[in-house]
Amino acid sequence: MAISLWGIAKTVKVLPLPNLSDKGDVSDWIQQGGSREQLENLVAGTLEWNPGDYQDTKEENAANMFIIKPANQWIAEAKDKPIPRMLFGELWYEGEICILFADSNLGKSSLAVQIADSITKGKSINPFTLEAEAQKVLYFDFELSDRQFISRYSTVQWGSYTNIYKFDEKLSRVEINPDGCQANNFAEFEKILIASIEDAIVETDTKVLVIDNITYLKSDNEKAKDALPLMKALKTLKEKYNLSILTLAHTPKIYVQRPITQNDLAGSKMLINFCDSAFAMGKSQFGSDYRYIKQIKQRNTEEVYGSENVCYGQITKPDNFLMFRYIGRGAESEHIDLGKNTRGQEIQEVKDLSAQGKTQRQIAEITGYALGKVNSLLNVTEVDPNDFKLESDQAVNSFYDTQKMDEISDMDGIDS
Repeated sequence: MAISLWGIAKTVKVLPLPNLSDKGDVSDWIQQGGSREQLENLVAGTLEWNPGDYQDTKEENAANMFIIKPANQWIAEAKDKPIPRMLFGELWYEGEICILFADSNLGKSSLAVQIADSITKGKSINPFTLEAEAQKVLYFDFELSDRQFISRYSTVQWGSYTNIYKFDEKLSRVEINPDGCQANNFAEFEKILIASIEDAIVETDTKVLVIDNITYLKSDNEKAKDALPLMKALKTLKEKYNLSILTLAHTPKIYVQRPITQNDLAGSKMLINFCDSAFAMGKSQFGSDYRYIKQIKQRNTEEVYGSENVCYGQITKPDNFLMFRYIGRGAESEHIDLGKNTRGQEIQEVKDLSAQGKTQRQIAEITGYALGKVNSLLNVTEVDPNDFKLESDQAVNSFYDTQKMDEISDMDGIDS
């Protein structure tokens, strides 16, 4: 506006009004209590504007926003930088923000602690290669209490913790100090939390972080508007301190069995776009404690652990350490049984996603159902109890019902 008036108006002044809300104008300012006298004083105290001010501001913003170099210069500078090394096989490399996501209570936290323990001791977890040397790790635990943590890494006998696992001194676990954060609202709490993470990085001189769980850092990471600032904050810390960050995240409740995709990650579009790599843990039909690990996104390597080559194993505690024990590899289809899904589960799933504010098109994208099927399931008003039975179960029940009726008929024939 100012530049369009330059040369037409006798003088131009750009006047910032105090305490004016975003997108507010002078009428809003007056309604808030601003007077004519105050306005005149502000105008008198403001210098005349000229196009040079605009150009200076424009150049300053451009200089801060972009770094422009010839492509060959970028390559020449990059070739002298160290090649990123594996921290957890092809799933997580140095210098990456990596997301590990899974449904609740599947063992992603125990796997994350196992990875942190591996990095601090310089020992790889079969079959995932560790190329980096042993180093410090900060584990931000926003999930477990200290008692819950020790119960996973000890043996409980006669009401006491014994046979306690010995972590390396390079592993530091971090909890929220309830007396150290005096925030008036969640937005203020988030800023304090991010700043405190940065302070911990500087204080301990640590380059590897595990954040368990990412949902603790934002009020609602399923919303893109909230996920974007979160990933920007983590990326800024990563670039500033040359960090490697593993963040854990929940998936929304999964009602039916199907292959895991990036759509299963809460706030998937923004979180996946801003992370460097991601992998997921799924529940296997082999047994209640069986899990499989699937690669979802990668930048430093080709896909290794995709749907035809997932790693599977057990969540087990052979002595005093809760862990993922690798067994082998196979196709994801071996670990899920699509025939176990019922119409009732499908109805429950789409209605739950709809209640979260998802559109029918988004639900179709997440579930893999046709748009017409989503619409049909959402329009179901009453659910038949048989909708929660497998077709095979219904067929068996129908068979026995028929047999029973035949027996009754035979008995009736005898009586007559």
